[in-house]
Amino acid sequence: MDAPLWTERYAPELADLPQPEVRDYLQKAVEDPINLVIYGPAGAGKTAAVRALAREAHDDPDNDLVEINVADFFGMTKKEIANDPRFSSFIDNKRKRDSSKADLINHVLKESASYSPVSGTYKTVVLDNAEAIREDFQQALRRVMERHHEATQFVITTRQPTKLIPPIKSRCFPVAMRAPTEEEIVTVLRRILDEEGGEYEDFALRCLASDAQLNLREAILSAQTLHEKEGEITTETIPVVREVGIRDRIDEMLTDAEDGAFQDARKTLDDLLVDEGYSGEEVLQEILYAFNNTDRYTRKDQRRAELTRLAGEIDADLAEGANDRVHIGHLLAELGASEA
Repeated sequence: MDAPLWTERYAPELADLPQPEVRDYLQKAVEDPINLVIYGPAGAGKTAAVRALAREAHDDPDNDLVEINVADFFGMTKKEIANDPRFSSFIDNKRKRDSSKADLINHVLKESASYSPVSGTYKTVVLDNAEAIREDFQQALRRVMERHHEATQFVITTRQPTKLIPPIKSRCFPVAMRAPTEEEIVTVLRRILDEEGGEYEDFALRCLASDAQLNLREAILSAQTLHEKEGEITTETIPVVREVGIRDRIDEMLTDAEDGAFQDARKTLDDLLVDEGYSGEEVLQEILYAFNNTDRYTRKDQRRAELTRLAGEIDADLAEGANDRVHIGHLLAELGASEA
């Protein structure tokens, strides 16, 4: 999808969040900043809600919101962390050379929390997809939260709050973010399409919400795909998005992995997980679909069985909160190795 993503172009303000109870909780957090754990299923809008909170709370949200996607951050190499423009300003050459990856991660957490806010009296540090944080790093995070609580609000988002250690949960107010209802998703889609001047049928919008299994992000991206490819969203055009979805991107990623273009495959994986916000489970589900419905796999039963078995093991690891990027990256590497 070449055009800017609608999930970014139409990022909601706090008042636009579809779940009214979440709006109320976060409005209170603007008026009285406290640490939060926002938890709920993939696609419920957790990250969008945190960004809306920051825009409401800070005069300069570009500088006073520090956002770390844990699935991305903890999967980075030491070199990638040291050279990342978000962190490189406070990682000198000696620290790059002498520190372990664990030391760099702890340093980034401390530095992100320690600098003074640009506007107002506090800043917001967000740890997104926090189920991927190892327990030893959670202990380090706890110490950072204790030391910098006066000028830093910590917001943790996760699909699995049980993965957080009790000392962190006890320092945060829990906000349950349920999946939006079909009607709430349709209301969001109508608002976006009216802004775009798009043509649509209400029943087709309900079909998109149902097909997305109440995943708001997926429904918005599907609506954008249909709008751009077909010019309208109707019961006649719905089958197009059912065929497309993210499957073209998955097929491109798997083809690159098989051809030995591992960096390109990882780049697509990073785009899906980080930029477009798909969960590891969603990406893996589409990979499994490709293994079972694409000729180049179905013609080779033994190879398909091996890949499906490995994907099943990774699915179990992801259910336990393992790092999406690392484990699916391992699957892509195995895919390339099997073709070598």
